[in-house]
Amino acid sequence: MREHHYLSFGWMAGESLRHVALLDGEWVALLGWGSAALKGTLRERFIGWTPEQKSRRLPYLANNVRYLVLPSVRIRNLASKVLALSVRRLSSDWQRIHGHPLHMVETFVDPSRFAGTCYKAAGWTCLGQTRGFGYRTGVYHHHGRPKTVWVRFLSKEAREILCHPDDTPRLTGDPPMSVSLDALPLEGISGLWTRLATLPDPRKKQGIRHPQLIVLKIVIAGILTGCTNVKALGEWAAHLAKDQSLLERLGCFYSPSRKRYVPPSWTTLHRTLATVDSLRFEQALTEWVLTFADPSEPIAVDGKTLRGSASPLTKAVHLMSAFLGFSGLVLAQRNVSEKTNEITAFEPLLSPLPLEGRTVTADALHTQRDHARFLVEEKGAHFVMTVKDNQKSVLDALSAPEHRELLAPPPPPGSVSSSSAAPSSGAFSP
Repeated sequence: MREHHYLSFGWMAGESLRHVALLDGEWVALLGWGSAALKGTLRERFIGWTPEQKSRRLPYLANNVRYLVLPSVRIRNLASKVLALSVRRLSSDWQRIHGHPLHMVETFVDPSRFAGTCYKAAGWTCLGQTRGFGYRTGVYHHHGRPKTVWVRFLSKEAREILCHPDDTPRLTGDPPMSVSLDALPLEGISGLWTRLATLPDPRKKQGIRHPQLIVLKIVIAGILTGCTNVKALGEWAAHLAKDQSLLERLGCFYSPSRKRYVPPSWTTLHRTLATVDSLRFEQALTEWVLTFADPSEPIAVDGKTLRGSASPLTKAVHLMSAFLGFSGLVLAQRNVSEKTNEITAFEPLLSPLPLEGRTVTADALHTQRDHARFLVEEKGAHFVMTVKDNQKSVLDALSAPEHRELLAPPPPPGSVSSSSAAPSSGAFSP
């Protein structure tokens, strides 16, 4: 390579791999694969990446930085054949050496020397030419020699994998996580399975292979392993086919013809989740969580705007959540529409939750008489609310000697505040 390639051969930046093609025991071609180029406008546009996705997914691309067919070899179509064979095994070789697969390859061809015919014959796509800039010693400089950009996805799903919002096992090559169901109170009268069994199944009974309860069990188990969307749940469920004991325990469908338990497909998961009563499903989960959660753990109420949820036609989504204050486990969520605000969403959010004897915390926006009355009289809960200087009359009233016991002193930095108020009462923090 150093002797015959016009660019010579030294080190290759980042992760790298070398392939040697042999014919009858003799070397006929050499290939060098390195890390993908840091920037490539044509490539990013072709994939459909956002800048954030590119920064995380660039390691799953490789660059064919060197390719040499030895000058003594003259065989028709050899260049494209060797290139195709190298690309075919590249991802598995890369994972074995560097610990992760590849999903796309690229190369830059000097059009003054080569037409890129072997890349075209091997199924690569030409994206156009660069603007003639190079990167060296941390600086981009214009060298005036534009290169032709060629790329190739390594699978039919590569674009979807690279653009997916989550780092799924298909992207990283990691095996799907396993889950232990013994650590959670799922069985029994107050268990999660019993609660989910009460949900109505709106699907037509004819032809149902996987009951709704079984599908929801798969969903819950998949979420516990880290799945964040239906596609990831489907991949994890398909992997469960190897774990027949877990499928049997979950009550999955047994196929007499295949003589094995069969998990639901991702389309079945999608259809079931689209039709299940989401509010009752959420309420069943919340009631189950609160049965084994620490009763002294406060429930916090707060609202946040979802980053990146705005569009040219709609405003960003604003969610109001009730969650356990120490563990951060979300108990309920409600979308705050554009025509209202968090104040009107407070009671609908907390109404389904069993709050008796629990402490609810909220910021100054929710320091309202109606909210306090709702928590104390209707829910039998305690509350801790913030009073700011813009509520002067409330702050003055709380500062009076007869009400001073309701004014909780601010906790020292780094500590967690707690209220010693009497049952079914509240405290205010300045």
